[in-house]
Amino acid sequence: MAAGSCDGAGLMARGWGLGGWALGDLLGTLFERRGAADVTASDKPLTTLCRALLSGQGEVSGMKCAAEVLMRYRLASQTEKAAFFRFLADDMDLDPAAVIAAAQAYADKADVGTMAALLDVAEPPRQELLRRLNQAPGGTADLVAMRVDLMAAMKTQPDLARVDLDFQHLFASWFNRGFLVLRKIGWESPANILEKIIAYEAVHEIHSWADLRRRLEPPDRRCFAFFHPSMPDDPLIFVEVALTQGIPGAIGPLLAEDRDAMSLSQVDTAVFYSISNCQAGLRGISFGNSLIKQVVDVLGREEPGLKTFVTLSPIPGLCRWIDTEQQDGQMPHPTDPETLRRVAARYLLQAKVADGQPLDPVARFHLGNGAELHDIHAAADLSDKGQRQSCGAMVNYLYDPAKVESNHEAFASKKTIAAARSVKALAVATKDQN
Repeated sequence: MAAGSCDGAGLMARGWGLGGWALGDLLGTLFERRGAADVTASDKPLTTLCRALLSGQGEVSGMKCAAEVLMRYRLASQTEKAAFFRFLADDMDLDPAAVIAAAQAYADKADVGTMAALLDVAEPPRQELLRRLNQAPGGTADLVAMRVDLMAAMKTQPDLARVDLDFQHLFASWFNRGFLVLRKIGWESPANILEKIIAYEAVHEIHSWADLRRRLEPPDRRCFAFFHPSMPDDPLIFVEVALTQGIPGAIGPLLAEDRDAMSLSQVDTAVFYSISNCQAGLRGISFGNSLIKQVVDVLGREEPGLKTFVTLSPIPGLCRWIDTEQQDGQMPHPTDPETLRRVAARYLLQAKVADGQPLDPVARFHLGNGAELHDIHAAADLSDKGQRQSCGAMVNYLYDPAKVESNHEAFASKKTIAAARSVKALAVATKDQN
């Protein structure tokens, strides 16, 4: 890049060089971080306030009304929240007759007027209600939390899934990759962010502040997270990275208390050993694909000596699947490391869900992102969780920048799993044993 030029990558590199928060500070000047509004609760029913919000025109009055609705919702009982979701499902639903009439009008005469009329009635009123609620200070975070309640309610009222479709539709737009900000998390990052990293870690529990420090401070460790401007202090997803020499086959040495940090002149491999989604209310909204690809790009710029980008991932459904297969008499008991590797290869390559994708959720994620199933290791995670879920096995998924796109296309279009020959051979050996 020519001296004096300023593109997005250059701006991000400067931000990371200042501890990763310069870009966040810049966004703070671009996006107003509004505090909680002064809201006086009225005695009107919550549903009445929602109807008033939809009918109002003024922006200021609309923001106040939206803030009151969200405040009242936060204070509501479980029964009141259930009634609110029923209101969204029934009173704020589509009018089928109006949709049919508008569709027929468009079929008879396809012009901008009939198209506008069709679009107007084809969207449930609750979508516009959610948009207006999002205008309130902190509205985005409140709606993400609201969806957690909605998903819980769906367990007993499955028809509320219609409402959830609207949440998903709007969140997919609001949390579009173009709005997300990548920040580097370091030991010097704000304490409230570090506390959330500890709380949200979902793969390898962070046991203490000292444990967190070992993952963030040494020069051969990295952590990156996506943030949204409307939720600037709450990560959406983060990834922890170890810079190593060669591809590791066990998690213990990477997290050991007494390990020696590696000189950056020695590293040649970036290992993504933990990826954690932070917001339960954003389930189904994918960030991981963009996160890994951007982190690969960043690390390649920061450390030119890095040539290999892999994960060290759990196989969370392996033990449960083995139990099922053994009950059916279809699986040899994995009594030794090599048998476990063979069984794991068969599981990852052959066990599928109804649509033909891998049964294992971590495999679906990485293979769907264009990674290759590179290697399988027995006795790789000796923790209680690792033994309980993965029988102690772990897997490397390889992110080869030259093959990621073609692997992704083959998986998306044909459910083809990119795998190393050695892994394919393990699965064949398992089949031959039966």
